[in-house]
Amino acid sequence: MIKSLICILIITITTACTEQNNTDKQQTVPTKDKTIDDVLVKINGKSLSKSQFNSYLKFKRLPLSDDNQHKRILDQYIEREALADSIINEKLLDLNLIQAELNEFRKELLISRYFEKFLMEKVTDDAVLNYYNTHANKYEQKKAHAAHILIRTHNKMGEIERRAKLTLAQEAYSKLRIGKPFEDIAKQYSEDSISAKKGGDLGWIKQGSIDPLFSTKLFALSKGSITEPFETSFGFHIVKLLEAPKIIKQPFKSVASDIKYQLRNMAKNAELKRLKALSTIE
Repeated sequence: MIKSLICILIITITTACTEQNNTDKQQTVPTKDKTIDDVLVKINGKSLSKSQFNSYLKFKRLPLSDDNQHKRILDQYIEREALADSIINEKLLDLNLIQAELNEFRKELLISRYFEKFLMEKVTDDAVLNYYNTHANKYEQKKAHAAHILIRTHNKMGEIERRAKLTLAQEAYSKLRIGKPFEDIAKQYSEDSISAKKGGDLGWIKQGSIDPLFSTKLFALSKGSITEPFETSFGFHIVKLLEAPKIIKQPFKSVASDIKYQLRNMAKNAELKRLKALSTIE
């Protein structure tokens, strides 16, 4: 009820503001009135058209299953229209202020509804799938199955302590060199408590998603080989390549929403630029 009254008020106030502006400007050019066939009813001398009522029905998505229902909705519509007109005639409201507010609402509604429809037609499911297929390399990742032993360091660590950490890493590496199982040495020496419980296993790591030196060392290995101890900001690592790198393509379903978001932004920006170019501002 309240929302319907607001809609009626918007139409009525806009009409009243327009008529007031025309009077202030002393416009004497006659305007073409509604055709007799289109006039639904006159309220305080102002015509309310059938086309306005039909637009209201469409906006409210109101089904008209029988004549009685149609008459009831029409009576309510006319009653609210008359109420809104009476409010205007009370002259309690600042019509110019309301007109400014309505104009901002009009612009916001026009822009949002336009792009809602435009993007729905422009960025279809087929367009999203086509982008995925034609940009396959963007959704391919090189991953390697890795394990490591980590002896932690930090930037406030003194040189003596840091050297002691390096010695510990070299000790672990020496045991690996003589054939001790990597899993056992990782459980014994690694200070990465999570991976140490799994024999140092880090799972599949995406190339470039970790420390650059770690990534370079890992993807240069052959299956089953290990690195000498090297240092990153986390500490000293010994890395083993458990399984050779593979190219893994992300499933369409996992990236479809991201692609759609990207395409909608691209389409909207392009359309905004085109629409702005159509305007002449002096």
